[in-house]
Amino acid sequence: MVTQDFQRKTKELIDSLKGVCASAGLGNDGNEFKIITQVFLYKFLNDKFAFELKRIDDRIKNAENWEKAVKALSEDDFEMLMLQLPPNTARLKPEHFISTLFEKQNTPDFAKLFDDTLRDIAINNNDIFSVKTDGGAKVTLFDRVSEFITDTSKRDKFCVAIINKLVEFSFEHIFTQKYDFYATIFEYLIKDYNKDSGGKYAEYYTPHAVAKIMAAILVPEDQQGTIKNASCYDPSAGSGTLLMNIAHAIGESRCSIYSQDISQKSSSLLRLNLILNGLVHSIQNIIQGNTMLHPYHKEGGQLKKFDYIVSNPPFKMDFSDFRDDLDSKENHARFFAGIPNVPKKKKEGMAIYHLFLQHIIYSLKPNGKAAVVVPTGFITAQSGIDRKIREKLVDEKMLAGVVSMPSNIFATTGTNVSILFIDKGNKGDVVLIDASGLGTTVKEGKNQKTLLSDEEEDTIIRTFNGKEAADDFSVVISYEDITAKNYSFSAGQYFEVKIEYIDITHDEFESKMQGFSDNLDNLFDESKDLEAEIQKQLAGLKYG
Repeated sequence: MVTQDFQRKTKELIDSLKGVCASAGLGNDGNEFKIITQVFLYKFLNDKFAFELKRIDDRIKNAENWEKAVKALSEDDFEMLMLQLPPNTARLKPEHFISTLFEKQNTPDFAKLFDDTLRDIAINNNDIFSVKTDGGAKVTLFDRVSEFITDTSKRDKFCVAIINKLVEFSFEHIFTQKYDFYATIFEYLIKDYNKDSGGKYAEYYTPHAVAKIMAAILVPEDQQGTIKNASCYDPSAGSGTLLMNIAHAIGESRCSIYSQDISQKSSSLLRLNLILNGLVHSIQNIIQGNTMLHPYHKEGGQLKKFDYIVSNPPFKMDFSDFRDDLDSKENHARFFAGIPNVPKKKKEGMAIYHLFLQHIIYSLKPNGKAAVVVPTGFITAQSGIDRKIREKLVDEKMLAGVVSMPSNIFATTGTNVSILFIDKGNKGDVVLIDASGLGTTVKEGKNQKTLLSDEEEDTIIRTFNGKEAADDFSVVISYEDITAKNYSFSAGQYFEVKIEYIDITHDEFESKMQGFSDNLDNLFDESKDLEAEIQKQLAGLKYG
């Protein structure tokens, strides 16, 4: 009940901040998401700082006003407190507190004070909270928020409205809660800013069902809490839904997150997601850049290898402007099945998922595991790069299985998708599941979307992990079986065709056959009558 109350209040805060932006003329503006996410993060860091101080020092915990208690500390005592803070907590000064800004809201040039405060927090915490680009530049935590307001005369009023929304409640009592709370809040926070906008590098939000199934199969329940020092990677991370799920399955303190994404917006959202989910130690591994052209993560001069890889890469995209740069000797091992050619008429139809899939296979450790969303056409295509990739997975025995999902599992695309599970340690049987018949169709905006129930998700997970065969749903087969079927990964091609046999007597058989014969005679007579009628009508037309 407490968690639900805080979810409601947190969503009310987000809505109120959006209301402030709308009043300032920024509703649905391209910069609104920067304001909302950064202001929300400022509030979160402020309350997290207070929460951690109270855990360390009883004087602050028992004080009627914790901000005043901190301000009353000597410089040495304050520095000692800062040294005791956990590394995932931002270091703030008393002048950074929300309460300090609230008290100064009537001062001239308040917008400048507000911006300077956020920028000072960003600079002081740059080493922990900045995201790097593939060129080495650092993207700091906060921008100058008021400068998104074009009319300078309205900036003070805008920042005052924001600071008044931030003092209404505190996150402190919810910091002991785990993933479910933050996953819900993060999704609500970014729901208007992470849609497929149709651009060249549009972000894609992976549905919870897909993320849950991927994580639960990569890290079965009996392995959770036993894995140590795991590296988890997503070369097309987006806002980090898949990475958060795999990290939660392993344990946030038991793994490190690595990512790369070409989108500045996605990298900022991923950083926020990591902060909310207690994965601040991985922010240094979040890279904004082109994974195919400039893969960032390396070890000993070679591309880094990972324990777990999850990805929902873009399927098609025009990468003709750097296609030839990829076709170099140093990339031949990485892109072992080849690089898609540029279509003559439709450059945006280039299959970039071919590159991501090959990059993922190349980036796995010898016993590494991966789960990748692919178009369902990939699992049966009988030529080209698709076929070559499937041959490698089978011939080198690194396939765990495939789950073919229902249509419209993604509301933003009509493409049918499957989840490909790779396991370099799997030398035994492979599981293929056809889950296309599951789910309930609902309307989402102008699009239709298929939702899986919790029971259906659990059925998929249990069937895969238990290597269970079920009629018209799943098969458990060998690598040799797949080779014999021309490397098809489609479960349906392995289902047995069943013919029902019914025991009947000789007289019953004769009776059924007579019934068929009589029915044919009747149909024949009817056809003769119909033909006669048609001839009669035609004759009437001819001589009428």
